[in-house]
Amino acid sequence: MTVVPTPVPPYPHPSGERAPAIPKQFVPKHVAVVMDGNGRWANARGLPRTEGHRAGEASLLDVVAGAIEIGVEYVSAYAFSTENWSRSPDEVRFLMGFNRDVLRRRRDLMNSWGVRVRWAGRRPRLWRSVISELEEAEQLTKDNTTCTLTMCVNYGGRAEIADAAQAIAREVAAGRLKPDRINEKTFARYLDEPDLPDVDLFLRSSGEQRTSNFMLWQAAYAELVFLDEPWPDVDRRHLWRAVETYARRDRRYGGAVDKPGGTPA
Repeated sequence: MTVVPTPVPPYPHPSGERAPAIPKQFVPKHVAVVMDGNGRWANARGLPRTEGHRAGEASLLDVVAGAIEIGVEYVSAYAFSTENWSRSPDEVRFLMGFNRDVLRRRRDLMNSWGVRVRWAGRRPRLWRSVISELEEAEQLTKDNTTCTLTMCVNYGGRAEIADAAQAIAREVAAGRLKPDRINEKTFARYLDEPDLPDVDLFLRSSGEQRTSNFMLWQAAYAELVFLDEPWPDVDRRHLWRAVETYARRDRRYGGAVDKPGGTPA
């Protein structure tokens, strides 16, 4: 029998600010994060783009800490997209090594917080050393239940959907699945992380207002919140403000409720 140590709470924010008290039913269960603006943050300071990625590591840790404190159960972080291979070879090499080293440096801390680390993305082209670190972090933290951090490395929403379609086609060709039995629930079982719940809150930094091929299936009904700050300037307080914004929104999932007087909401 595996004995899971009691998680320790994350370090408090240096400002002393605490997570706002929001009823659990209004806290998003799953937050998807696009960590945008690292390169622009660095360029604005006369630094190489890679220094922006380095600075963004602390932001990710702080946001995960804030997620635990406010009660978010799942965080998915867009660490390296299938489109990022088009960047300069030097930046691609840096990002591969950086993602590997972040996992190596931080997995014990995440484990102590009770965070379960998972990986979504394609294996082809990904460095074997990166895959090894991802798998080791998954194994180390597999029994943790405080929060799940999905590192999306070599991930793309369209790629994930295409890969799921290929897997379903193979099942149909083998006679294990009937085409007329395929529905949305069936399809979702073939995604990278089939037990990952739908995204409730989609958070992007640095002023851009697009999803950039992230969690396309899972974020179909997500509430979108865009921050002006580049990712290295983001911390848990930005997440908390975004959760407060989320809590004020009326999520109807395509439905409508008549207000008094017969006017649809």
